[in-house]
Amino acid sequence: MKDKHIVIIGGGFAGVYMAKALGNKKGLKVTLVDRNNYNFFPPLLYQVSTGMLDISSICIPFRTLFTGKDNLYFRIGELEEIIPGENRIKLSTGDLVYDDLIIATGTKSNYFGMENIERNALPMKTVNDAIKLRNYLIMEGEKYTYCTDEDEKRKIRNIVISGAGPSGVEIAGMIAEMRKLKLRDIYPELVNEQLNIYLVDGASTVLPPMSEKSQKYTYKTLENMGIKVRLNALVTDYKDDKVFFNDGDFIETKTLIWTAGVTGLRFKGIPDECYERGNRLAVDAFNKVAHTNNIYALGDACIQKTDPDFPEGHPQLGSVAKQQGKAMAENFVAMVDNKTLQPFKYKDKGAMAIIGDKKAVAEMTFPKTTFTGWLAWAAWLFVHLYLLVSYRNRFRTFWNWFNAYLGKGQSQGIMIGKTADIARSGESK
Repeated sequence: MKDKHIVIIGGGFAGVYMAKALGNKKGLKVTLVDRNNYNFFPPLLYQVSTGMLDISSICIPFRTLFTGKDNLYFRIGELEEIIPGENRIKLSTGDLVYDDLIIATGTKSNYFGMENIERNALPMKTVNDAIKLRNYLIMEGEKYTYCTDEDEKRKIRNIVISGAGPSGVEIAGMIAEMRKLKLRDIYPELVNEQLNIYLVDGASTVLPPMSEKSQKYTYKTLENMGIKVRLNALVTDYKDDKVFFNDGDFIETKTLIWTAGVTGLRFKGIPDECYERGNRLAVDAFNKVAHTNNIYALGDACIQKTDPDFPEGHPQLGSVAKQQGKAMAENFVAMVDNKTLQPFKYKDKGAMAIIGDKKAVAEMTFPKTTFTGWLAWAAWLFVHLYLLVSYRNRFRTFWNWFNAYLGKGQSQGIMIGKTADIARSGESK
């Protein structure tokens, strides 16, 4: 009999863990499709953008990851159209025929229809975003050293981060640590100047999904680090070097980092009735997309309301995607072996967020408790090292963190690309 051909679109947590779990399984051929030729670890993107880690610490090529798995294949390309009636997809690099299709494309930044923000803000969703942000921040520092216009210098000194969820908190904390420990060593021109970091959100608290204890600790820690936290402040526009809020106030700045929201992707060939809020595909207990026969969705790309503990859908976390990927793989093996499929049930192990050096929050579900400070920080380091998909990534990340802890740090001052091109991209953002 011909092997069942499973095509996975997207090489994030869900897609990679599903593919790896199906490696060398008889009766199954798996092709993973992604626009990049590498997997990357989103929770550490902000450390790439601030120079703490290099790209190789959080990235690994898919072909390297699949070495030794004879039934795993990789295809570079972007999904352009799904043709369910023919079990075929159109990619930017050609067509693929499938027996079963898995959509694990994650999310993209959501600008809520605000075109100026989409055009001018700096997102943090991809490796390219992280590199662009790093280049931009360094170039702004260089501009500051020769700028003679005091108004321009004041705008450069203000950095606004929109979104006080884990990503916003983590990047605000990292920039604050850089300001304290590294920035003035790199730029002696800033010795007598003040870099202002604003963390803003339309919600009434930082880290909205976490407990009140975590929120209060995080807010106090951010303020003690010199970060200006503005809550109940919904960003409505960004133009003429001004971030505008719904109350009519504004902050003058050259830099708006956007971590305020995400949304799913829509694909030609999937009916509109298959999507729910946030462009998430509605799936059943086995992750099959509604109104389809052999199309499935995983991770952030789907919303599953059959789990009794999460009747409104699971949180969009890497741990959910990882567990769904593994569960989906087990069900496909069960299909080949004519065994009973198992509905997905998420095992919530808690949530974490790092704020700065020896400052973090960690919430555990078994037992139910909340840690703060250095213990949560150590737990965060351990968990994120464990979650990296390869031993090579773990070693490189550990080594970089070890150097940073000893005070040597990384080369935060390296721009990647031509200076003129970086300057031009900064002007247009």
